[in-house]
Parts: sequence; structure tokens; C-alpha cells
Amino acid sequence: MSARYAVGKLLGALGTLVFVVVFNFFLFRIVATDPVAVLYRGRNLSDSQRDELTRQFGLDGSQLTQFLRYVEQTVQLNFGRSYATNRGVMEEIWSAMPATIALVGVATILSTVFGLWMGAAAGWRRGTTKDRVLTSSSMVTWSMPDFWLGMLLLTFFAVRLDLFPTSGITDPASDATGLSRLLDQAWHMALPCATLAIAYVGEYALVMRSSLIDVMREDYLTLARAKGLRDIDVRNRHAVRNALLPSTALIAINFGFVISGAIAVETVFSWPGLGLLTYESLRGPDLPMLQGLFLVFSASVILFNLLANLLYPLLDPRVRYQ
Repeated sequence: MSARYAVGKLLGALGTLVFVVVFNFFLFRIVATDPVAVLYRGRNLSDSQRDELTRQFGLDGSQLTQFLRYVEQTVQLNFGRSYATNRGVMEEIWSAMPATIALVGVATILSTVFGLWMGAAAGWRRGTTKDRVLTSSSMVTWSMPDFWLGMLLLTFFAVRLDLFPTSGITDPASDATGLSRLLDQAWHMALPCATLAIAYVGEYALVMRSSLIDVMREDYLTLARAKGLRDIDVRNRHAVRNALLPSTALIAINFGFVISGAIAVETVFSWPGLGLLTYESLRGPDLPMLQGLFLVFSASVILFNLLANLLYPLLDPRVRYQ
């Protein structure tokens, strides 16, 4: 990998992050010009109380003064205080982040593994019954709204059959610790994790199928067969390895969304992660919290997109750099 290529990608990522930081400030100022009035609507606040709240939430001064203060605090990872809880925004985000990483991370791994397997099996036997069944299933799961799928699974498996918990991350009445608590959390995570895995497995399957079909036209596969390799060895050693390149880039980029989580699914299952925190902040609206969440989500996508750009040339030596 050339240093020029790596530096160019790094500067591009930094430029995107700077744009997001600036856009983040003005976006939420446009959404609500007077957050204090919105947050405390229906309450009789005196002028002194209103001024004090405005000062506490950093809304005093000119737009330029607020922007400079915002940039300084952002560099220090200080996103202000939540309107709803009056706690630090970053403190709230750090508290909710592990639940989201566990949920969406496991779901992403499951959807990736099964999706790549389905895509490889369908693409290698293009036009067969297996291909039609797997491709149709992939398109169905990819087109389903995840919140709708979550409500179906919740209604059937949790409400009607009473096989899984309906909400939360642990049983409120349980005082379990250690391994027992971990198993309880895994049991609560089963349905939301299955929802996300099913919803996104089709994307990986369709991308893998398309990539494998393109690779099957290459001459080196014909040469591999001419050497006497078995069909399964040609597929696994040559076709699938090269077809994984676009999927690898997609996986790296999608991992950027692990931090952001799934707002709809976490809301349906009351999973206490970043998604549910975002939903509750939108109801406020809790502008400092939304600003912090938006910046964290954007930064995670930019970071993993950068990693994908740096990883891809290492996997594909045919890539040329200018």
C-alpha cells in the first residue's frame, strides 16, 4: 500500500468528520431555536429561571460564541448535559453503548456468516432450485422492515408462546450475578438479535452471489479445473476467496453501524442501548443528547469506512494507486 494512498484516505476521512461536526451544530439549532421553551412548555418560568436554564445548557451568547464553545467541547469529548436527565451526554452514551455493541455486533456476525454462505451456495449453482430458493429468501428478508419483523417475533414467541422475555436486558426481579446474569442477558437478547440477523442476512447473500457470478467468468477458474481440482476445491480455494473482496468491504463499512445500533428494534424490545436512547431523545427533544449521538454515529461510520478503504488494497493486489 502506498503512503500517498493511505494519507489521501486519511485526509478524506478527517475532512468528512470536520464537515459532520460543523453540520451537527447548525442542524440542531435549526430544529429548535429555543430548546428551553420546548423542554419546559406548559410551565410558568420566570425570566431569571429561563436565563439560568439557557446559561446551563450553553445557549447563551451569539451563534459564533456558541459554535466556538461547541467546537472546544467536542474536541474534549464534552457534548454538554442532557436536557432530560441533566447528566453528561458522554456519560449517558458510554452507559448505553455496551448493550448496543453486544446486540448489533452478534447480529452482524450471524448475518454475515449465514449471508455469505447463502450467497456462495446460490451463486455457484446459478439457475438451480437452490439458487431460486436462497435468492428469493434473501430478497424477502432484505425487504422486510426490521421493526415489523421484530413485532411479529415478539408477538408470537414472547407473548403467545411465552418462550422469551418481552423486553429489557435482564429480569428486574432477578438478583443473579456472574454467569447466571450473563445467561439471563443472552436470553433477553435472543429475539432482538434474531430480528436484526434475519433482517440483514439478505444483503450479504445478494452481494456475495453477485460477486461470485462475476468471478465465475474468470479464466483462472477454467485453468484450475484443467489442473484436475475438484469442483468444491475450485469454489473454495479460488472463486469464493476472490468473491469475498466486495463483501469484505461491505462488512467493514457495515460494522460502522454497530455503534449506532438499530433504533427501531431496540425501541420494540426496550433494549437499553443507543437506539432506545436516540428514540427517547427525539421525544424531548433532547438536543445535546441528539447532537452527541449523531456525532458518535457519524464518526463510527467514517472510521470503519476508512478501515475498509485501507483494508481492501491489502486483500486485492490488483488495485492500483495513483
